Amino acid sequence: MPENSKPVLRFPPSPTGFLHIGGARTALFNWLYARHTGGTFRLRIEDTDRERSTPEAVDAILNGMEWLGLEWDGQTVYQFVRADRHREIAEQMLRDGRAYRCYATPEELDEMRAKQRAEGKPVRYDGRWRDRDPSDAPKGAPFVVRLKAEQHGETIVRDVVQGDVRFANEQLDDMILLRSDGTPTYMLAVVVDDHDMGVTHVLRGDDHLNNTPRQMQIIKAMDWPMPVYGHVPMILGPDGAKLSKRHGALAVEAYRDMGYLPETMRNYLLRLGWSHGNDEIISTEQAIAWFNLENIGRSPARFDFKKLDNLNAHYIRIADENSLVAEVEAHLKRATEPIALSLAARERLKAALPELRERAKTIVELAHSAEFLFSDGPRELDAQADKILTLDARATLGALVPLLEKADWQAQSLEETARSFAEARGLKLGQVAQPIRAALTGKGTSPPIFSMLAILGREESLSRLRAYVA
Repeated sequence: MPENSKPVLRFPPSPTGFLHIGGARTALFNWLYARHTGGTFRLRIEDTDRERSTPEAVDAILNGMEWLGLEWDGQTVYQFVRADRHREIAEQMLRDGRAYRCYATPEELDEMRAKQRAEGKPVRYDGRWRDRDPSDAPKGAPFVVRLKAEQHGETIVRDVVQGDVRFANEQLDDMILLRSDGTPTYMLAVVVDDHDMGVTHVLRGDDHLNNTPRQMQIIKAMDWPMPVYGHVPMILGPDGAKLSKRHGALAVEAYRDMGYLPETMRNYLLRLGWSHGNDEIISTEQAIAWFNLENIGRSPARFDFKKLDNLNAHYIRIADENSLVAEVEAHLKRATEPIALSLAARERLKAALPELRERAKTIVELAHSAEFLFSDGPRELDAQADKILTLDARATLGALVPLLEKADWQAQSLEETARSFAEARGLKLGQVAQPIRAALTGKGTSPPIFSMLAILGREESLSRLRAYVA
């Protein structure tokens, strides 16, 4: 990297599916290092696989990045539209003797591979057209363009995560740069795009490590600056197996729909493979200030939903009230049967947040526990509430309502009224509070019920209680 220049990093997802959790972590690491160093973070959509790339997948990637708060610099680069530039480089390499035309037919290549397997040799292209005169080929025969790779010595990947990784050049065959239809391969396109975008650091999953020596040979052939490489270990499930859907290998938007906050995901993904002492709760501001390449771990990280839940509960507790209300509203609007909150419902929710947020690990849980605040009228009872509201419990409500009608409508006054009523009848407070809770919320559990009475107000609360009086 030239002196005084700032790092340029990129995240290059393929739009053949959603933005998964491993990709999101890769994007986060690149974004954090760019922000930490005052560098640039670019987004490139690698859509050269036209059969599998879809507009829906592109939208999912963009939406996932935006929800995570990983804003990128400049315009999004789409790889497919740069195909002419990729071809231009392949043709330059042909002219410079760094690449050659290979006229081997599919049948010849199949025969070559079968023979290599039979002899117990590694299956790779044998370089049969490497030094052969192109005039030997039939006129008009189709050809691919191959890299004239180094055949001796070794290629060393100076990896900031894995350390030096050595590859014998004799194990690296002459890979295809242009297919027979003239379309560039992924390996060529990546190198050209990285060069043209000025990428100085390539941070990516270690599943790309075997691609790196091949890409480095293209870079050397073009005499281009070599980026800094770092290959991050994969994320495993809690049981140490490869991450699957049952472990949490889901779309980033699925985590949003499960009720996780973007700041939670940034913190959690950061700790999946990077550490700063024993710190577990790391704000985005701290992450930007602290992030470095040296602290990326070499061992695979394990995904743990329990830790994610606990971290999310923390961020729910410290979240700004208005942003938390907005998260609940966004969740309700995404529901199968969308709900739009009235101004009154929004104010009730905001007033109840100090109690609601203490019990919720996700926005889904918070919204569910607040459901009774969203609309007026008697509640539909769940099984637990229905079990609580026996005939005796309803009779208790009937005797209590007239006293509540006269009470000062504040949580403390309402609780004192209920407590005095219970003592006069030889009941425990819970025997009075539980029927109130069931009638008021339709559930067997809720935030502190006298606070909820105060928030719902005298008229609405008494209307709901009267609906279940025997």
